[in-house]
Amino acid sequence: MGRKWILSAAVTASLGLAGMAYAQNAGVSALQGHNSDAPIDVAADRIEVQDRADRALFVGNVRVKQAELTLDTERLTVAYTNEQGVQIQRLDAAGGVTVRSPSETARGNFGIYDLDRRLITLVGDVQLVRGGSQVNGQRLVIDLDSGRAVIDGGPRGVNQAGGRVTGRFLPPQRNKTGS
Repeated sequence: MGRKWILSAAVTASLGLAGMAYAQNAGVSALQGHNSDAPIDVAADRIEVQDRADRALFVGNVRVKQAELTLDTERLTVAYTNEQGVQIQRLDAAGGVTVRSPSETARGNFGIYDLDRRLITLVGDVQLVRGGSQVNGQRLVIDLDSGRAVIDGGPRGVNQAGGRVTGRFLPPQRNKTGS
């Protein structure tokens, strides 16, 4: 088992602790059990449909809403099938991607929402905020079935040693009365 696995396990445990503290105050994460079968509403400044390629491009102030989940970005490519009516399979977002649920906000440079696998992936300068706690890294994968979020520091590359995951977690506030 490598260092990356240990780091991922530590971050997952930290997020779990932060999530437990959050859950005590405000309820369970809205990402767990998100309804990826709910209708998807998209608004943008411009749309280009490429029907032969089974995709549509949305450009400028793009907002996607599905149930209680929203995604904001500058450019969105929607891949779909057209066999029994339009069925969206995947959303690829670029340009300052923000994903919000009632309890979390995640940001990154690029994002992929794979509806078939029920995974949201953000890449590049990633930040996940829940309550007052925050975790930063280079890649975030959110499993909508389990609500589990894993952040990696980034892969080793040419002239790069690999990134680190950083975080700040707020412990539950205790009553500080003098008794």
